[in-house]
Amino acid sequence: MLVVATAGHVDHGKSALVRALTGTEPDRLAEERRRGLTIELGHVWTTLPSGRRLAVVDVPGHADYVRTMLAGVVPLRTVLLVVAADEGWSAQTAEHVAALDALGIRQGLVIVTKVDLAGPGPVADDVRERLVGTSLAGLPVLPVSARTGEGMGALVAALDGLGVPEEPDDRTRLWVDRVFTVRGAGTVVTGTLASGRLAAGDAVLVGGRPGRVRRLESLGSVVEEAVAPARVAVNLRDLDADVLRRGEALVRPGDWWSTRLVDVGTDRDLDPPTHAVLHVGSGAPPVRVRPLGPRLLRLALDADVPLSVGDRAVLRDPGLRQVVAGVTVLDPDPPELRGRGAAARRATALADDPTGLAGAVRRRGVLAADHARRLGLPAAAVAAAAGEDAAAIDGVEAVGAHLVDPALLADLAATLRDRATAARRADPTDAGPPAAAVAHEHGVPLAVVLEAAARAGLHTSGGRVALPAARDLGPHEEAVATLERRLAADPYDAPTRPELAGLGLDDRVLAAAERAGRLVRLAPDVVLLPGALDEAGDRLAALDPPWSLAEARVALGTSRRVALAVCTDLDRRRVTRHLPDGRREPR
Repeated sequence: MLVVATAGHVDHGKSALVRALTGTEPDRLAEERRRGLTIELGHVWTTLPSGRRLAVVDVPGHADYVRTMLAGVVPLRTVLLVVAADEGWSAQTAEHVAALDALGIRQGLVIVTKVDLAGPGPVADDVRERLVGTSLAGLPVLPVSARTGEGMGALVAALDGLGVPEEPDDRTRLWVDRVFTVRGAGTVVTGTLASGRLAAGDAVLVGGRPGRVRRLESLGSVVEEAVAPARVAVNLRDLDADVLRRGEALVRPGDWWSTRLVDVGTDRDLDPPTHAVLHVGSGAPPVRVRPLGPRLLRLALDADVPLSVGDRAVLRDPGLRQVVAGVTVLDPDPPELRGRGAAARRATALADDPTGLAGAVRRRGVLAADHARRLGLPAAAVAAAAGEDAAAIDGVEAVGAHLVDPALLADLAATLRDRATAARRADPTDAGPPAAAVAHEHGVPLAVVLEAAARAGLHTSGGRVALPAARDLGPHEEAVATLERRLAADPYDAPTRPELAGLGLDDRVLAAAERAGRLVRLAPDVVLLPGALDEAGDRLAALDPPWSLAEARVALGTSRRVALAVCTDLDRRRVTRHLPDGRREPR
């Protein structure tokens, strides 16, 4: 899918162009149609001659609605800049271009509209000249009349020739631009899926609130999965529309680091205002601005936003109604600034390469290692920004989808081993610390903890990290040995729950004995020796099939309680088959 946004001055014909292109009216509000003025974002689509789907986000062009315009444009990487042949470049055109340039948008088309009212030549030449020095320089300029249809064929062909900008990040992030309720379905959010993929049934967070995807629609059709870039409508369960709002991000749990403090690089030298608005995704949280050094700022946001290294945003002064700068996220989890000269020291740490990530990785992964120490770093995004394979980046190691500082892995492995050893020494039945709790404690992804555990030679089971199971169970050794002797004499004489308690064998001790490979627990009150199931399979195979549970009980010389647990486990292992009449036979 190709997703594009319009841009340009009010009354220059954006909505008329979109209507002629798609056959659909983008202005959905009665007030918009009455006033002939786009107020809200419009979302329409069509199919191009090649069969590709084209989604268009139509934005308002009036100066009073720049915030809404940016909500539609910021999540995208392709734009249709519209300038009317009879009016030419305007102040609002300049503000929109400043925002697009701040975002670094390089793909799109310039459309000179209303060529039925004036010749396109002078305006086309003027626009080309004004775009020199911006990210939009060199874009194709096409003359079009939405009223007569002149130039529409060339426009469709040009759109069909545009590529889909690559999204190197595979983490799911959808920027919400509309929230509403559908009777009988519940809460629905729409937005641009800027990265990753989304499927029905996925657990998600919207503005940090947990929910689940009930149903997905894309371009008017129900889909099982949507892949970025895409326009998506998401029907959510467990979330009330009243608590959601435009500008929030829908993400998968654990995919993103949400922050209220971020260090950024700017695209120009500036004397920034103390207070501004950061247009990121479809949102515009107010921010407090603290200069760190040349082209380096610290921004304190008034809301949690899921951000990553390399994200682009627009810093705007709403009072002066102008773009202050384009910013690139350098660190979404920066260290505190403490003491005299802290800002200057932080600037020195960042300023070797004010453009951010790519140069930092080329300088032996300094930023990559710095981020990995606190939260890990998406390997795909780093590799794409650096223009090289992640495995070749000096000073970091790839762990799943993250680049990690090797020193972090070594320290974490040593910490895990010390904790597991202390736990085992205190209690031989201890299953070890929960891996997820360790990940939360150290602020790293779970995958990093599991990798550190493996490097430490630790065993991970049931979500816990421990030393390899010990045969000797310390103070519980005699109780386990007593049970082993009983079962060695009669393999299916499994003690009852009260008998196990009488031996001092509670759930914790039995689990430790099972991890040590000394017992097999088929049910809470059925514990056997490890080889008992194989022997049971041999005994039952000697029966004439199909056999009943009563026949199995006799063959094993045990109670119905034990025979049922054994047969159920053999069914699970696909050694036997449970028939509809309750009998069984070999598979």
